[in-house]
Amino acid sequence: MEKTTIQINIDTLEKLKSLKHSERQSYDDVLNGLIDNCEEESLSEEEIDGIKIALEEVRRGEVYPIEHVAKELSVKLR
Repeated sequence: MEKTTIQINIDTLEKLKSLKHSERQSYDDVLNGLIDNCEEESLSEEEIDGIKIALEEVRRGEVYPIEHVAKELSVKLR
């Protein structure tokens, strides 16, 4: 595996250190974990379009009271 050196601020280094699961974990593993997590949390175009549609429905008042939804789903509200 090829390696490189990057310049980061001391504060950034301290943040990276705090994210390590063990003393032996490499910063490469920490950074890849963060990158993977960001990729998993990204929304697809389809999800973004669905959210936009839902927001428009809310703006038009096309919503149901929570009591109605709970009754339909047989969920008891506290």
